Amino acid sequence: FDRLSSVFVSNTNHNEHQPAHLTLKNAAVPVQTNLAKYAGPEQRYCPAGVYEFVKNDDNTDRLQINAQNCVHCKTCDIKDPTQNIVWITPEGGGGPNYAGM
Repeated sequence: FDRLSSVFVSNTNHNEHQPAHLTLKNAAVPVQTNLAKYAGPEQRYCPAGVYEFVKNDDNTDRLQINAQNCVHCKTCDIKDPTQNIVWITPEGGGGPNYAGM
């Protein structure tokens, strides 16, 4: 199973105008510490591929958070080596809506 199909099957839905439920304590830590020291584990431990390192126009790296794909497993809150990611419950009950449960 690929990640995109699995996120689709979870029927994840987040209101586009709600405040972000995934935030960083310090925006510099993902690149300066996690990417430099640990090769960016964020892009590997999230089962839904929420975190990805992308290049800026000046060829520097930045962490992009695709919160709309989050399946609320809280892995990022547990496995982040610097404990820099803050996961809070989304407003309005958004998130996965597994059928038959």
